[in-house]
Amino acid sequence: MIFRSLLFRYLVKGNTMLLLPTLAVGIGLYVLTDLFERLDHFMEANAGIGLVATYFLYKLPLVISQILPVIFLLSAVIQLCIMARSREMIALQAGGISLATPACILIICGLAWSAVQLGFSEVLGVMGERESNRIWQEEIRKRDLSSAVFENIWFADGQWMVSLGTLRPDNSGENFTAYEITDDRLELRRIVSARRYQGKTSRWELFDVKEMEPSAYRSAKSPSLVLPLNQDPATFRMFYKSSKPQQLPLWQLGRTIKRLSASGSNVESLKTTWHTKLAYAASLVIMALIAVALVSWTDNIYLATPLALVCTFLYYAVFTLGTALGQRGVLPPVPAAWGANIIALLLACLRLAPLYLRRSAH
Repeated sequence: MIFRSLLFRYLVKGNTMLLLPTLAVGIGLYVLTDLFERLDHFMEANAGIGLVATYFLYKLPLVISQILPVIFLLSAVIQLCIMARSREMIALQAGGISLATPACILIICGLAWSAVQLGFSEVLGVMGERESNRIWQEEIRKRDLSSAVFENIWFADGQWMVSLGTLRPDNSGENFTAYEITDDRLELRRIVSARRYQGKTSRWELFDVKEMEPSAYRSAKSPSLVLPLNQDPATFRMFYKSSKPQQLPLWQLGRTIKRLSASGSNVESLKTTWHTKLAYAASLVIMALIAVALVSWTDNIYLATPLALVCTFLYYAVFTLGTALGQRGVLPPVPAAWGANIIALLLACLRLAPLYLRRSAH
């Protein structure tokens, strides 16, 4: 069993001992860069050291989840280069252990760190990002998010197209207008407008209501009316409040996609975000293969390390481009989110497959 072998314990321990200090350096650089960018706002708000430290402490899990793939790649490349320089790779090959064995062990390490990345991103990172955003908006920028009122909101719910003039924190508002269309979506069946409303899941209460039927040239007024809309106004406020669906946990985002999809809303952008979360965590496995491919080409640490940084830059560029195209509907969600991983995997395999076949032939 590979998990019980001395080589497995040696590589896992070496990878961890290199990754943790590299991660600490990466966190330090990230925090310093962010601090200098926000320093003017901290000084204007007269924020103390304690408040600034609390803000960055809440951001720490998200920072770790964002930089973990590049940190893992650098640590794996450095580890393999050190092993090659100390002739350990030659000793392994002389003992009949091919490069595939360290590659498999690094892939296992990548899977483990992928789980860590998901935990930081979807659990600690989500909670920390919300709290750091609250500190930034309320205590630094002096904005009261709890009393924010949003205006001019549109959404689709089945056969209804709904416009909200205002949306208040208690899910009430003014100037409600809903357009009911026919089953073939070619004609307007009814228009319902109300001066006030109270939104609840599956039950929207309207007050001072006016109903119009254009085809029959009829209109009627009533003091109240209940529309069975499936849209949850609390969830809707969450998106408008943060403007970042990435701040939703993976499972909550999945439930929201199902709910919005059932109501007839366009959820391609949210599906792209959902796949992006998984693809970014899976990128650590891809980074293990990239590290092996780089070191198989050159074991010079002074050359392999800059090449690893270039590879991460290109990966992030393709990943960001694919995500943007997916959120705008240019690409389907799956290829948009997973395209960078697939391209990196193919390039790594193009380098490693001939080496493996050549050794198998010998």
